[in-house]
Amino acid sequence: MLHSMSTTVEAASERSAAEVNEEIRALWRRSGGTLTTEQREEYQRLVMEWATAAPVSDQAA
Repeated sequence: MLHSMSTTVEAASERSAAEVNEEIRALWRRSGGTLTTEQREEYQRLVMEWATAAPVSDQAA
């Protein structure tokens, strides 16, 4: 079953962290809480995109 979610990484400037986070949440909802191998790959790609789009904290670690 194909979904309308993107399978290509968009530049960080094109999507906000909130938009990517919503796609991550939708992936988990569709999966019912257990990701297939293909979904896990999509999740990893989305997390990397989210990390790129997320604002950098001003606080030192």
